[in-house]
Amino acid sequence: MTSSHQSWDWQSIYPAPAKLNLFLHVVGRRADGYHLLQTVFRFLGHGDRLRFSPRADGLVRLATPLAGMAPDQELSVRAARLLQAETHCPTGVNISIEKHLPLGGGLGGGSSDAATVLLALNHLWKLHLPRRHLQEIGLALGADVPVFVFGRNAFAEGIGETLLAVELPPRWYVVLEPPLQVPTAAIFGAPELKRDSLAIDPASWRPGFGGNDLEAVACARFPAIAEHLVALSVSTPARMSGSGACVFAEFTSREQAEDALRQLPRTMRGWLATGLDRHPLCELAS
Repeated sequence: MTSSHQSWDWQSIYPAPAKLNLFLHVVGRRADGYHLLQTVFRFLGHGDRLRFSPRADGLVRLATPLAGMAPDQELSVRAARLLQAETHCPTGVNISIEKHLPLGGGLGGGSSDAATVLLALNHLWKLHLPRRHLQEIGLALGADVPVFVFGRNAFAEGIGETLLAVELPPRWYVVLEPPLQVPTAAIFGAPELKRDSLAIDPASWRPGFGGNDLEAVACARFPAIAEHLVALSVSTPARMSGSGACVFAEFTSREQAEDALRQLPRTMRGWLATGLDRHPLCELAS
């Protein structure tokens, strides 16, 4: 999913990469109920793929609706309409999404799709909005959208909107997909959720630090997540990403990752991907 010097146009296929939370601590809660977090996001060379075609009638249409979700509620549609409203753009668009990321998996699939819509249409519609403006639009869609627009692996704070780029070493990841969807609101709303982790100075973060404060709640409510963590941890310590359900382990080489994947029970769905230095569409905004 690289994009070095690629010419992006209406015929292009636009990537929407997965993200991992290399750690995720809940450090407090705002008066409005939103949780204050610290986390490090890493992009992966695996994700959804989007295509766009212009419409002269100004309408936004999703050509590939998801089962059980009204097209008007899909984040990619909402992103396009917000961008239209913000810029008074008269051009419409048909959006097609080739899904590879699971719903409710903690990999940022819907948020990544929305960010790709913002980046791609800002370019295709020739709107020339700066990256920071696109991040603000993205935050109205969800807390994970801004980091995909930001375009760099990042240390995130607040509700996910305060971002600091971080350099991460080359790594390979095995990601497992337990066969379930985790409702994020249920995890964050759990009374037993740890909400008092000590905040750290972002500059002091190092790979391997911390854990995922949401993991204990998710494992207790969805035992399949715990089973997948145990299976993957045979090779190296595994963690849950986001609010689940997906879990991952990090490796220094593709060979190590492939070996770990081969050792897993055949009943478990998994794949491997390389960690990216930056979002494949990073060049589309400044």
